[in-house]
Amino acid sequence: MENIKVILFYKFADLKNPGEFVKEHLKFCKELGILGRVLVSHEGINGSITGTDWQIDRYKENLRSDKRFTDITFKEEEIIEKPFTKMKVKFRKEIVTFGEKVDLARKGDYIAPEKLKEMYDNKEEFIILDARNDYEYKIGRFKNAIHLDIKNFRDFPSALKRIENLKDKKIVTYCTGGVRCEKASSYMKERGFRNVMQLKDGILAFGKKFPDTVWEGKCFVFDKRLVQSINSNEDTISECFICSAPSDLYRNCRNLDCDRLFISCLNCQKELNGCCSKECLTEFRKQCMGKSIAKQGRRSLTM
Repeated sequence: MENIKVILFYKFADLKNPGEFVKEHLKFCKELGILGRVLVSHEGINGSITGTDWQIDRYKENLRSDKRFTDITFKEEEIIEKPFTKMKVKFRKEIVTFGEKVDLARKGDYIAPEKLKEMYDNKEEFIILDARNDYEYKIGRFKNAIHLDIKNFRDFPSALKRIENLKDKKIVTYCTGGVRCEKASSYMKERGFRNVMQLKDGILAFGKKFPDTVWEGKCFVFDKRLVQSINSNEDTISECFICSAPSDLYRNCRNLDCDRLFISCLNCQKELNGCCSKECLTEFRKQCMGKSIAKQGRRSLTM
């Protein structure tokens, strides 16, 4: 049985005709038989796919054959179950939604995982800034990391005002794979932050080289796994939204009018049937009842 892998990648590049690229790339992916999600825009490509060793190697070869992506980096991991059920290639205005134009030529200098580890080991004075969303930060982050309490990356520009007093400090930004920090660090430098760096290839690259060191908790990923382990000790730093018991199990509230992404322990998931509150459980039951009545109505019309 062949190994199954998942890869994460991005590359900012000037794509003159992204619509045509989307069509050709989707056709290639479907013929290859891989699954995943790839976003394409005038500014480049950002995606994650899953497949066998052979499929992944073929995909990498194909993408790197395009002169715009010859030096693209892939973050790779062996997995047990495929985290995607479909293959999607979509056009977007941005490959990561930020909402502000930035000069990517001014992005923060890359620092390798080895350098960040060294900075921690030497107890250097620096700010470690998490550029991800609040629900990602809750279940895992670097030791002493600060967060801007943003729900979406497009909130980063306005939230940056909260740390304007740190413009003269040494700041290292990080995110899951690196794509958000390209824009975040560029924007910060444009706004007068003088000494901004970004962790090369993000949390995933660091975790592969230095597990069980300065990363706390787990890492949120944007596929059906939702959570990925970084450390071997499986530490849990987050808690159930309902009862505050230690947990890092994310789910969406089953009340369709709520659909909140929340952390819930197994006991609360069972007690509230996957809902985030008793009120949502009541609404969910009404929704189920409505569906049942509608189904019975359709049956009576066909009799």
